[in-house]
Amino acid sequence: MSHHSPVDPRPTVLSIRELPRSERPRERLVTLGASALSSPELLAILIGAGGARGSALQLGQLLLAGTGGSLRRMAMQPVASPTPTSGVGMARAVTVHAALELGRRLAAETREDGAPVRSPRDVARLFAPRLEDLPVEEFHVAILDAQHRLERDVTITRGLLTSSLVHPREVFREAIAERAAALILVHNHPSGDPTPSADDRIVTEQLVAAGKLLDIPVHDHIIIGRGRYTSFAEAGLL
Repeated sequence: MSHHSPVDPRPTVLSIRELPRSERPRERLVTLGASALSSPELLAILIGAGGARGSALQLGQLLLAGTGGSLRRMAMQPVASPTPTSGVGMARAVTVHAALELGRRLAAETREDGAPVRSPRDVARLFAPRLEDLPVEEFHVAILDAQHRLERDVTITRGLLTSSLVHPREVFREAIAERAAALILVHNHPSGDPTPSADDRIVTEQLVAAGKLLDIPVHDHIIIGRGRYTSFAEAGLL
């Protein structure tokens, strides 16, 4: 009776080092520029080296598949969440999250540069593209300089908005550090309906009162819905 050695069912996978130089993500970025690379290739560069689950490129594909191909969803996940299924450890997950945040800040810089915020519509125009389709609530503080330009956008909390989570201390710590002239509060309603809730009103009252004490006025609170918004200032709720 002949004995056959068991066949390994896993296909042979080329490591990135075994790919032709012209096909390696790093070399392609240097030669063609970052915009020519796919998202898995860019993630592979951040991941650096493969592991038990495959090459760095395959790990990049696994990471992206885990969020349905959405970089925005990946950025919203807790840092530790990719580790069990994708073969990406904590250090690499942190690197990926840092890169996504840098990309978000770059986009914000490009968008905000020199743009004064004069009306609730200006605020909605700046924040709606990022907030209106999110599956969870995000509470942001728009820090304005003396010329009413958006100096910085600070994310205070993700998840259900309650007065216990959005504490004046968290909001005004950043405002004081940035020498803010004024603030505008912004958050989204995943339901798509921007009607203020009781908690929205309580949070706003607390932050407006704190702003008066600290001499950093809260000019408005904008709730972003799907395709529309509510302004507390316009509605006479401040």
